[in-house]
Amino acid sequence: MSEHKATIRWTAQGDFLKGRYSREHTWSFDGGITLPASSSPSVVPKPYSNAEAIDPEEAFVASLSSCHMLTYVWLAYREGIEVQSYEDEAVGHMTKNAAGVPWVSKVELHPRIRYGDAGKQPSREDEDRLHEAAHHDCFISQSVKTEIKVVHG
Repeated sequence: MSEHKATIRWTAQGDFLKGRYSREHTWSFDGGITLPASSSPSVVPKPYSNAEAIDPEEAFVASLSSCHMLTYVWLAYREGIEVQSYEDEAVGHMTKNAAGVPWVSKVELHPRIRYGDAGKQPSREDEDRLHEAAHHDCFISQSVKTEIKVVHG
């Protein structure tokens, strides 16, 4: 169907053989944007990580949230529901699996959606149904075993 590419670049800085090296690197995408990335300071302490850079765990959470949002908005459009804005403060939860390896076992989505007056106004049942459909139609959520839960606030 399609391919999606990212270029990851890292160069050793520090005392690599003693484990005292920077985990800072960059992510470059085919559209031309390059972003600073690093390990999470919760995994690798400063100064070997950079809290201001994107880390893989938060990028994973953002990817799930973004895909869910895009799918939800598209489904709403198809039903004549006008979405004015969609904001989500998604939270990923790290736990250890049966082998003791940390993983992002659960992501909670906390969407706040504002609807316009021009379209049909969704009921809570409509929203729940659209979120469920978005979960099942989202390419990213269908690619992972992480539990994804929509939390209404």
